[in-house]
Amino acid sequence: MSIGEMLAATVPMARTLNLEFLETTPERAVVRMPDQPDFHNHVGGPHAGAMFTLAESASGAIVLAAFGDQLSRAVPLAVKAEIGYKKLAMGVVTATATLGRPVAEVVAELDAGGRPEFPVAIAIQREDEAVTGEMTVVWTLRPNS
Repeated sequence: MSIGEMLAATVPMARTLNLEFLETTPERAVVRMPDQPDFHNHVGGPHAGAMFTLAESASGAIVLAAFGDQLSRAVPLAVKAEIGYKKLAMGVVTATATLGRPVAEVVAELDAGGRPEFPVAIAIQREDEAVTGEMTVVWTLRPNS
């Protein structure tokens, strides 16, 4: 099962928004949200809440790609998120997530008994590649007790 299929199966909101997981590697996750009138805002573009969910889902996909081999001993949790809306988004939007810390550094902190935190940066773009939003999600790997 791919990471996108796993997220669609376990995160109902990803299914609700019909998110398409285009790329999921430890280096980058790319998730697309189709243009859907049911999720439009008052100006005809994707609702801010839908774009937040798109970006957060991309961050979750990269976290699973990077740290999926740690799930037997730690659970990934979002700690906080901040989003900035830069330009009007219309039509199909895509979120691209990148890790803010090296995987080996995060795993080493977990190995040492810590609860590592790490940022994931996400850019939201229209089909013309204009960046319409930027989001940062800080994640942690909480060790299982």
